[in-house]
This record gives sequence, C-alpha cells and structure tokens, in this order.
Amino acid sequence: MRRHWVKGMKTRNKKKTNRLRPLVQFFSALGLNLNLPGFITGKIYTGPLKGVCVPVLNCYSCPGALGACPIGSLQSSLATIGGKISCYVAGLLILFGVTLGRFFCGWICPFGWLQELLHKIPVKKCTVPLRIDRPLRWMKYVILLVFVIGLPLLLRTPVGMSAPYFCKWICPAGTLEGGVSLALANGQVRSSLGGMFLWKACVLIAVLVACLVIYRPFCKYVCPLGAFYGLFSRFALYRYALEASACTGCGACKRNCPMGVDPVKNPNDAECIRCGDCIKTCPHGALHVCGKKKAPIVQQSEGGTL
Repeated sequence: MRRHWVKGMKTRNKKKTNRLRPLVQFFSALGLNLNLPGFITGKIYTGPLKGVCVPVLNCYSCPGALGACPIGSLQSSLATIGGKISCYVAGLLILFGVTLGRFFCGWICPFGWLQELLHKIPVKKCTVPLRIDRPLRWMKYVILLVFVIGLPLLLRTPVGMSAPYFCKWICPAGTLEGGVSLALANGQVRSSLGGMFLWKACVLIAVLVACLVIYRPFCKYVCPLGAFYGLFSRFALYRYALEASACTGCGACKRNCPMGVDPVKNPNDAECIRCGDCIKTCPHGALHVCGKKKAPIVQQSEGGTL
C-alpha cells in the first residue's frame, strides 16, 4: 500500500510541475512583448526599455518587444565602426550565464516555448541517431564563434562597418517575430521584401517543421545563446546535484530527459535546459536543485522497507 501511495504522490507532483512551466513560459512571452498595439500598427516600440537586454532571444524588431535581444545587441556593437564588444552587453550575458544559465532557455524563451508547442502536435516523432546528434550539437558553438562574433569582426566595409550576420542570415526567431509580424501589419515592409527574406523564411519553415518531429531542434543544434549559457552550466548558481547514495542507476531520468541528457553522468550538462523533468521522474529523489536538497524517497511495503 505504501508503495502505491508514494507512486501516486509522485505522479501528482509531476502533473503539477508540468502545468507550472507552460504557464511561466506563456506569461514570460507576454511580458517580453507587451507592446500589443504594435502587432496592429506595425510599428516597433522605441521607448526607454528598448535599451535593456533581455536574457532570451526576442527580436528587437518584433512589434511587441519591449527590450533588446542580447545576441542582436552583441552583433550591433561588433558591427559598428571599430568593432568593439559592448561591456554592458557582455556583462549582462555573463551575469545571466552565471546566475540561471540555460534555465532561461527552458522557462523564459518564447521561441523555445513555440518549439515545444509544435512538438506536442500528434505526429510521428523522430529520434536523431547519436552518431548524428552528438556532432550536430557542436554546430551552435560554431555558429556562435563564426556568425555571431567572427564574421562581424572580420568582414567589414571600407568605412569599417559590418553586419549582424547571424541575425541577417540565420535567426528564425527574428524572422518570425520581426520579419513576419512586421510584414503582416506594415504595407511598406511587405513591399520591400526580397530574396533575403525568402531565404530566411525557408530557414524558419525548416526549423518549424523539424519541431514537429524533434524536440527543440533549434535549441539543440543552432541557438548561439544556448551555446553561450551552456558554457556556464557547471558553475551557474542555479544547477542540479546528484545524491549518489540514493541513485540506483535505474535510468528513469535519462529516459525522460527531452534534451537527451544523462543526469547520472553529468547533472549539469551543457545541453540541460533545467526543465526539471529528471528531478520529478526520479523514483528515489536522487536529483535536486543545489541548495534545495530533499530526503530520498523511501518506498515501503507491508513487509518493510524495499
């Protein structure tokens, strides 16, 4: 009887947590894009909040955006004459990384939430083979070094200026939030669309279609901000810990991790987005957030401890 009671409690706790994260994601997306009239007028908010970097990808050109995307802000500073990294932007990125890290990816990012919603559509899912998945995970670090930092510093016009190459050539979040939203509401924007928009629309469609069968493909393989935050996963103030004495190696945490992480090997893997599924599915309470250690779950039967 005790065993069934414990199992029932864990099931209810998991359902409660699964309801909490989507709510946080919804209100985060709303809070980052509270300039709702902009979606009708097709005008970008330019008030004082626009100079503040938010911790997630949320395009500066989105009609509803109140703040600035950190990757876009970093690229803008690199693209100016002289190509210097803004201390303000770099400092904020480091601050975000050492405090919550990829927690922002799992709980706050609007584009991450959109990927999860698309993945819930009932179509046949695909598991990328490890021999392909693991090398592809490094692609986001290459994008960070090449498109976000390298090209804006190296490819410059005769007057010394450059372009935000990741935002210009790749970012599907910017295409959706900025390009598509502005084009729908602003006739002048629609009339100026050309080959570049067509290319980025194809990238966006490819990512959205991939979301149907693969969990968060953009986060896994492309996002340079997730790559940057992943560098701090082992050192961030918000991180996970494994109670080795309580772990039985059952593999439940690994099987239930949507990002393909094995928390037993590394609870603070750079790919972990801190969704908390591993903690809630562990039958022995072996995983916990650092600083919030809980007593291991003891399952009992009528004959005693199991």
